[in-house]
Formats: sequence, structure tokens, C-alpha cells
Amino acid sequence: MKNLIRLLSLLTVSGFILTSCEGPRGLSGKDANETCKECHSPTVVDQKAVEFEFSKHSYGVVAEEEAGNTGCTPCHTSDAFKYVCANNIPATFTLNSTTGKYSNNYVSIPSKTLGALTCFTCHSSLHTTYTADDFKPFTNTAPVAMTMWKGAKTINLTQDGASSNLCIKCHQPRPLTTSTSTSNGDVVDYDALAASPTTVFYDSSVGNAAPNKVIPSYRTHVHYGTVGAVFAGQGGIQFAGSVAYANSIHTTVASCAECHMSEITGKAGGHTFAAKGNFTSCNTTGCHTAPITATSTTYWLTTRNEIKTLLNTLATKINAVGGATAILHSEPDATANVWAGLTTGNFDGYINMYDPSTNPGGVWRNPAPAGSWTTAQKAANSAFPLFPTLLNATMGSMINFQMCLREFSLGIHNYKYSKALLQNSIEAMTAAGY
Repeated sequence: MKNLIRLLSLLTVSGFILTSCEGPRGLSGKDANETCKECHSPTVVDQKAVEFEFSKHSYGVVAEEEAGNTGCTPCHTSDAFKYVCANNIPATFTLNSTTGKYSNNYVSIPSKTLGALTCFTCHSSLHTTYTADDFKPFTNTAPVAMTMWKGAKTINLTQDGASSNLCIKCHQPRPLTTSTSTSNGDVVDYDALAASPTTVFYDSSVGNAAPNKVIPSYRTHVHYGTVGAVFAGQGGIQFAGSVAYANSIHTTVASCAECHMSEITGKAGGHTFAAKGNFTSCNTTGCHTAPITATSTTYWLTTRNEIKTLLNTLATKINAVGGATAILHSEPDATANVWAGLTTGNFDGYINMYDPSTNPGGVWRNPAPAGSWTTAQKAANSAFPLFPTLLNATMGSMINFQMCLREFSLGIHNYKYSKALLQNSIEAMTAAGY
């Protein structure tokens, strides 16, 4: 019902504009309606509005859930996204000389943390000239500083007018930060993970205390939007290994829009932004000489099966750290785990650690029980086995596992980079004794 009301409201506004706007054409807006009709027609804006209703950008509830959160809303609400773009908010961290703690600069301001995503979120100049030219420019096409690396790495996809930079502004990993109680809250030193794989990252015998900088929890991860980084061949933990780090041709010749906004096929394409089952762009842009389908071998089945095998192998190595008890969280329900089926174990990238709120079925002791937990919850936690010590090789491999699982395509976005991250992580884990 909520979506129906939203759609009717959007179409009502479109109709209102058609009947009442005073645009630039004619004296006193005499012919303004004709100008509006250039876009507000069944085949242009009206069609895009219907397609958008099938997009998670529209029906997702995160914009409501995160409203008011200055740190999350730059990617989850319209006002905050436009704010960070318009003000060039940097993806850096600043050290507070008084507290000795770092804070993330990539945040909105409290008054700009609301709003579901709409046409105006991405199209910054709508209703400026009242012509089709208003669809561009986009809110952002500038190079994107990666928040995961606190701005030390930048993604810049210049093809298709750099339109992919608009998508990657949000579809990128978030920083994995150190604890503000046992450390200074700075971003994890990702280069150190790759350079010194056998160094202890988290000492189980120490637990929730220094020198441990990151205290593992169910949600120890780099968030969900890993696809932009993997597509661009940026941001993973690049262990030395047998596979050279390189990018597939998609990185330099394809854009997000060319694949995710191709001609509508079923529920995919256009402003649904979905690509599943839609091979239109693959077969019409001239990139592939032979048609690509869901049964193609070289450029579909073989590629995806290889990445799935590498994910499964790496998961086995990571879980071996816990001995007989796996440390990766598994969830076979596709409604709760959008990555269900991408691995044999139906992993989602989380750690299977107990938390009465987020993971009550966890099997590992949480080293940092919250003060709000009940006596019974703390007792239940104490009954679980102590979470194991993690080496840099393990933590880096967990990050790479999350990166390559959550980009969702099983390597189609960037097969070469995905393969290098996974294979070299497997080798790093093997060298570490797993």
C-alpha cells in the first residue's frame, strides 16, 4: 500500500506539473504545457517513474531506518547524498588532539539527513530549462575518494561521461575502524595486513583490551557496497601471490548504466537498475561477438563457477581458524541473506558471534558484551567458546571474502581482480598454516 501511495503521488505531481507549470516557452508560460510534455509523457518520465518503483532505491526501507544518522545517510537519504556532493565532503579522518581519537569527516549535517531517494537525488538539474537537457548533469561525476581507505585511494571511471562515478559514490565499502576504547578509532591499516600476513591482528587471550585495536563482533566488516571497488579494481587487501592484480575489460569500457540500465527485459533494466537475467547490453554494445546468455560457458558459467569455487575454498580456510566451529555466519534464507546460494555454505560475510540483538544464534563468545545486556544474556555469552586469535592473513582474507561475495556477480563485474584477491588470499592462509 505504501508503494502504491508513493507511485500515485508521483504520478499526481507529474500530472499537476503538466496542467499548471509556467515554463520558459511562450509569453507568460502560454505554451508551457507543451514544454512539460517533452519529458512528462508515457514514454519518458512516466515510464521511468514506473520502472523506479521496482528499484530498491525506491522500495527499500533504509532511507527511513537511517534518517537522522549523519554517518549513514550520505548513502541512504537524498538530502544527505546531495549535501556531501555539493559540499565536496572529504573521505578523510581527523585526529582530535584533545581526545587522541579519530573521527570520520564523511558525514552529513543533522538538518540534511532525511528524504527517500527520488529523481532529484541523481539528476541535479531537473526543472531548470524544462527540456530533456535537464536529465544531465548528474549530482556527481567527479572522481570518488574511497571512504574505506579514508581518501588514500580514488576511483575514477571516465567512460560514458564518468556516469559510473555517480553510482560508486555510494556503492563502495565503508571503513573498518579500530576501537575507540582500546585504540584511537582510526581506519585499519590495510597495507599492513597485506605486508605482514603472519602478524597477530587480534589476540584472543587479551580480548577487549589493548593492544588489540579491533574487537571482533558479528558486524566486523566493510559494509555491503563493495561492487564499486571490485569493479574498479581498487580497495582489496592485495596479498602477494601467484595471480597478478589486473582488471577485466569491463573496468575501462563498460559503465554501470550500460549494464544496469539497458533496455527493459522483465523486471530488469531501465530505472529498475537491476541486471539479473538481462543480457541486452552484453549483446547490443558490440563488446561480445557471440550472444551472451544464462547458459553461455566462457563468459558466464565458467567464470562464475570458478569464482564460486574460490569463495568456497577461502571460506573453508577462514573457518579452519575456529577448528571444529566455523567462524563465518551462514544464512540459507534468501529473504534474510541476499548472497544465499553464492557459496555452498550460504555465507553472508558476517562473523557467527553471539549478540542477543543482531545474532542471537551465534556460537562464539562476544569479547565485548554491552552494558545493556541482561544477566541471562551475559551468562549465555560466557558459555560459548572463546573467539580465536586472528592473524593479519585471516583478517585480510575475511575482508577480501566480503568484497568478492558482496559484489554479488561472482566475478562478472571484474573477474581478473576478483580471482587475484581470492586466490592470493587462499595462498596467504595456506602459508599461515590453514
